[in-house]
Amino acid sequence: MPQADMLLLGVIVGAKGIKGEVKVKSFTEQPEDIAAYGPLKDASGKSIFELKVVGLSKGLPVARIKGISDRNAAESLKGTELYVSRDRLPETKEEEEYYHADLIGLPVFFQDGTKFGTILRLHDFGAGDMLEIVPEGKGAKAAVLVPFTVDLVPEVDISGGRVVVELDEDFFEVPENPENTVKP
Repeated sequence: MPQADMLLLGVIVGAKGIKGEVKVKSFTEQPEDIAAYGPLKDASGKSIFELKVVGLSKGLPVARIKGISDRNAAESLKGTELYVSRDRLPETKEEEEYYHADLIGLPVFFQDGTKFGTILRLHDFGAGDMLEIVPEGKGAKAAVLVPFTVDLVPEVDISGGRVVVELDEDFFEVPENPENTVKP
């Protein structure tokens, strides 16, 4: 489990080539900037990785890691999460700009002030960010995904420690459409 002051910047998703390069799923604004923050650590904080981005492969940075020189060593790192100390990241410039980590754990309210739940994590499945919210009084298994758009999440108040959602009454209803039903 990473320390509270550590932020996840990326994950090694596989090896590339035979000389020890790795492909990295980067969570930085510009994927190739993953190496710009200096040495990164694993979740335990014990292993340190010095990355040098050497190219891109299908939109993912390809990096060399100091001390890794063959494919087997690179493959052994698959799944390794790469963290950076929070103090090495620049401050956000605008009020509506924040790090995803700032949202995790924030309470979520409806427009009328009723508490809806708490943000468990954020996801990016490729079509935009999604907030995973655990509804008030329910466990993580009951978590729901809410698209992180201005229409559905009109207010994010980091300094006030709250997020406001505006969900239609039918947001949680599953439509019944016989045309789309899978038949045996």
